[in-house]
Amino acid sequence: MVPERMSRMRNILEYLEESTERFPEKTAVTDGVCAYNYRELSMRSRRIGSAVAARCKQEQPVAVLAEKGADTLAVFLGIVQAGCFYVLMNPELPLARLEQVQQVLQSEYIVTDREHRELAAQILDEDRVLLVEDLADTEVNDILLTGRREKSIDTAPLYANFTSGSTGQPKGVVVSHRSVLDFIDIFTELFGITSEDRIGNQAPFDFDVSVKDIYSSLKMGATLVIVPKQLFSQPAPLLDYLCDNKVTVMIWAVSALCLISIFHGLDYRTPESVRKVLFSGEVMPPKHLKAWMEHLPEADFINLYGPTEITCNCTYHRIDRNRDYSEGVPVGCAFPNEHVFLLDDNNQEVTKPGIAGEICVRGTALALGYYRMPEQTAEHFVQNPLNHCYPELIYRTGDLGRYNEQGEILFGGRKDYQVKYMGHRIELEEIERAMENIEGISRACCIFDEKKSKLYGFYMGEMEKKELHHLMSSNLPPFMVPGALRKIEQMPLTKNGKTDRRALMEKHAKGARS
Repeated sequence: MVPERMSRMRNILEYLEESTERFPEKTAVTDGVCAYNYRELSMRSRRIGSAVAARCKQEQPVAVLAEKGADTLAVFLGIVQAGCFYVLMNPELPLARLEQVQQVLQSEYIVTDREHRELAAQILDEDRVLLVEDLADTEVNDILLTGRREKSIDTAPLYANFTSGSTGQPKGVVVSHRSVLDFIDIFTELFGITSEDRIGNQAPFDFDVSVKDIYSSLKMGATLVIVPKQLFSQPAPLLDYLCDNKVTVMIWAVSALCLISIFHGLDYRTPESVRKVLFSGEVMPPKHLKAWMEHLPEADFINLYGPTEITCNCTYHRIDRNRDYSEGVPVGCAFPNEHVFLLDDNNQEVTKPGIAGEICVRGTALALGYYRMPEQTAEHFVQNPLNHCYPELIYRTGDLGRYNEQGEILFGGRKDYQVKYMGHRIELEEIERAMENIEGISRACCIFDEKKSKLYGFYMGEMEKKELHHLMSSNLPPFMVPGALRKIEQMPLTKNGKTDRRALMEKHAKGARS
């Protein structure tokens, strides 16, 4: 039983329901091994949802320990059917990291598959581990699911993605149904995504780029083509997969696109069915953008910008093939119904071209905040200093930007010690805390070389670099482990007694030249 729909959507499940009505037999999602049409995906999610709802209270978090895939999507939607919100735990992460996420999340249950059952039991008691296979065999409880929907509101949480945190604890960014609905409605219309599209998913399901893949597909009745992760180390099979699956839309991280162009994969086979390439996560190197544009002369290319905290993206720029981008590709202008603006150090709005300011965002796209972290939420989601008349939250990104003469925003780096690396937003301080927590390490500092896109870790202690690297790899995700470690006798300090990062950068640069 589906409750009577209101004129305005309140729940992302309405995307699934409408597409199921229009295209019941059409493939909704495929991962190369498993595929579901819209009718099957809807029914499987309702079975899973009935099982979850029988165990979990409304609006509780439910952890999902699984690789991305068609079944994982069914689990996500099942959790939403139960009126709860999902959090993907990537099984590739070290156990210590997964335990940290659970420490913050305090999920009562973990949904997993047989492959990852033992790992799940190390995070939570075995009787709290739920197998997908068992949940999917549950009989649909229409009364229970309808009751959950009737009590749902659009500001309820839909999912949480965990990112790096400066305190040493990962931060769970909680995003509501309303934020996703407002964004996806605009996103699909703005970029002309249709029911005929086959969206090639590159991003892991714990990375917010995947949100655009998933919900654009569900809204439009398109097909979500999940690209197996193992293909990203094999450019030729990867391109075969894209071509054979007739992918039409790629919403990819810059690093993934560069992986193909670096190894001249496009010379092997060009995915000629692709009509739109939307990229984000890092600054796109001009030579790699050029390679893609030359091989796809009819495709649209769009640069997207925005942190997880504002629901995927807040600005965009359509690439003009006849334009000179010598000053860099702009992050562009704000999406409709989002206000993106720059603030200087005195909290005054920057409006003139060429003057740097912090990129700030307001609107319904803002996340609800960080899960169980009120202090960090209050630090980043703040009252708009330009508005003294009523409560109005903005998100301060920590990114610097400036306007060009066309009124477009150009990215200008970070204001703090947070960096974008391999598509992930990383707090350098978290890496430093992890290093200093290792016995035998007295001081540590991490720097990021933007030109080489590489992390460097400096430390004081007796430990050898190889051992330190091993210990850090046991506690941190691979993208947070410095590519190079350097032992130093003394940590340089500023006149205020703080670690002199500039001096370390100079030391690094000098070492690189020698």
